[in-house]
Amino acid sequence: MIKVVVVDDHEIVRKGVIAYLKTEPGLEIVGEASSGQEGADIVNKTTPDVVLMDLIMENGTGIEATKTIMASQPTCKVIILTSYYDDEQVFPALEAGAYSYMLKTASADEIASAIKKASAGEPVIEPKVASKMMTSFRSASGKPHQQLTERELEVLMCIGDGLTNQEIGEKLFIGVKTVKTHVSNILGKLEVHDRTQAAVYAHKNGLFRK
Repeated sequence: MIKVVVVDDHEIVRKGVIAYLKTEPGLEIVGEASSGQEGADIVNKTTPDVVLMDLIMENGTGIEATKTIMASQPTCKVIILTSYYDDEQVFPALEAGAYSYMLKTASADEIASAIKKASAGEPVIEPKVASKMMTSFRSASGKPHQQLTERELEVLMCIGDGLTNQEIGEKLFIGVKTVKTHVSNILGKLEVHDRTQAAVYAHKNGLFRK
C-alpha cells in the first residue's frame, strides 16, 4: 500500500483529489494539510511514501516544505501539483528535492499514475515543464557533461522530454537494457542521483535553452 499525504490550501481541490485517490487500489491517504508548514509536520508524523504538494500557499510555500521534508524524510517522494510552470517556480522546486512536477490541469488518473510511478522510482515531469527545460542543445566548457557521448546526450534530451526508458528505446531504436545503461552512465558522469536532477543539471548549465 502506497501511503500518501495531500498538501493544498484550496480545500475544494484538496478534498476532491483525496476523494478520488481513496478509490484507487493500492493507495492510502494518511494525512492532509492546508499549508506548507502543516504539511511538513504531518509528513514527519505519518512518514508517507508520496506527498502531493501545492506550491503557493500561506504559512510556508511548497518549496520550503519540500526542503524540510527532504531533510527529515529523504526517501519520501514529493510530487509538485500546481498551476504554475514558470522558471521561478519549476527549478527551485526541483532543486529543493521535488521528485515530479505536474500541473493541476492533469486528470485524476494521471495524478494517481504519477503517485504510483513515484513510488516505483519513476519521476514524471509535465510536458510543458519539460519543454522549458529541454528544447535545443548547446555546448559549454569545463563541465562534467563534456564526458557524455553523443548517444548519452540524445538520451539526456529524451529524459528532459519526460520519456520513459521504453519510449527512449523506441525513439532511438535501442533496447531498454541499453537505455538503462546510458541513463546510469549519465547519472554517474553528471554526479547526480536521479533523472530529474539530470534534467535540472542540463538546464542550470545551459545545455538547453528556450
